[in-house]
Amino acid sequence: MALLTLGINHRTAPVEIRERVAFTPERMAEAFSELRAASGASEAAILSTCNRTELYLAGDDDCAPTVLRWLAGFHELDVADLEDVLYVHRDSEAVRHMMRVAAGLDSMVLGEPQIFGQLKDAYSLAREHGATGSFLSRLFEQTFSVAKRVRTQTAIGENPVSVAYASVSMAHHIFADMSRNKALLIGAGKTIELVSRHLADAGVKDFLVANRTLERAQALAELHGGKGIVLSEIPDHLADVDIIISSTASPLPILGKGAVERALKKRKHRPFFMVDIAVPRDIEPEVGSLADVYLYTVDDLRQVIEENIRSREGAAREAENLISSGVQEFLDQLRALDAVSTLKVFRQRAELLRDAESEKALRALRNGVDPETVLRSLARGLTNKLLHQPSVQVRKAMAEGRTEVTECLRELYQLDALEADEPTTTEKL
Repeated sequence: MALLTLGINHRTAPVEIRERVAFTPERMAEAFSELRAASGASEAAILSTCNRTELYLAGDDDCAPTVLRWLAGFHELDVADLEDVLYVHRDSEAVRHMMRVAAGLDSMVLGEPQIFGQLKDAYSLAREHGATGSFLSRLFEQTFSVAKRVRTQTAIGENPVSVAYASVSMAHHIFADMSRNKALLIGAGKTIELVSRHLADAGVKDFLVANRTLERAQALAELHGGKGIVLSEIPDHLADVDIIISSTASPLPILGKGAVERALKKRKHRPFFMVDIAVPRDIEPEVGSLADVYLYTVDDLRQVIEENIRSREGAAREAENLISSGVQEFLDQLRALDAVSTLKVFRQRAELLRDAESEKALRALRNGVDPETVLRSLARGLTNKLLHQPSVQVRKAMAEGRTEVTECLRELYQLDALEADEPTTTEKL
């Protein structure tokens, strides 16, 4: 079965492209249905985060060009918009890529742990939609096992280096003493939860959490003694906050230029620090053009992140070795499964020949033929039937110069050992 991975990420595509190729939760069912129909793949999974969108496909054929056209059409893009930023991995390299992604080796933040959970969520979602089968399930399970090995056997995750951590680190450039600042967090997912922890560690004590559902906003805000609000209430509180960090799955911007302009008039030149981690973006890009607004996207965090990952480079080399072993393990598993399938067919063929010869022998016995004659005929017939086709193929292979076939035959039946055990002519005498 062919394995194929197609995708874009923070290295190959700017946020302007990544946000247009992101899959929203509302369209996932439609995406799975169309993707499998268009590609002909028997199994599929979709990973869509702020830094990457990847499609994992298993099927009989290499369907990369078809999938590219489908991906562009689904997001109302020209194929040319994606051709230069899309990467494709096949078979063993696709296995290696997935494992590197799960271990955080392909992330903007080397070794960041969030991608592991995001990949697990992608697998669960594919299973919910009936899009995975035994092949991708086996690959995901092996990938998770290898990623856990990387986490426990290397130091790649020891230092707090993540998009969330980088966001808070950049806030220090604007606010020296963050205990005096109030933070507005938009969204209530895992990334925002991590941001809230880093802000609390940095001294922030006043939190406001805005989310589509009030219950989740309140639950997160209460962890830090803050207050939860719904998204529509953001304009009422905007002038009172200093730090705004947003990460939602909204397909449209949540915070616009007009609302920020009105809040700035009330703040009297007190600056806003904003980080938009979401893809598609939650904050209109035009907000960044306003005076006293420091707006950053995930791409702007790159420099901070690169400074923080140097300590992880040695661990990354160890992780690459573990991943190479994990890839080999998975390929060995596939070969073993293929051997089981082949042996099953081989045994079925032998059993058919056995049953045919047995039935012939039973008919002879019922007709009164001497049992010893029947037995010898059964043994001779079964031997001839079992050896006929292999003998034909071996002679054909030798005529074509494929000597490896005879070497395989000698290994399978241990013919060298049999020849060594045969008595010499003198010994026979």
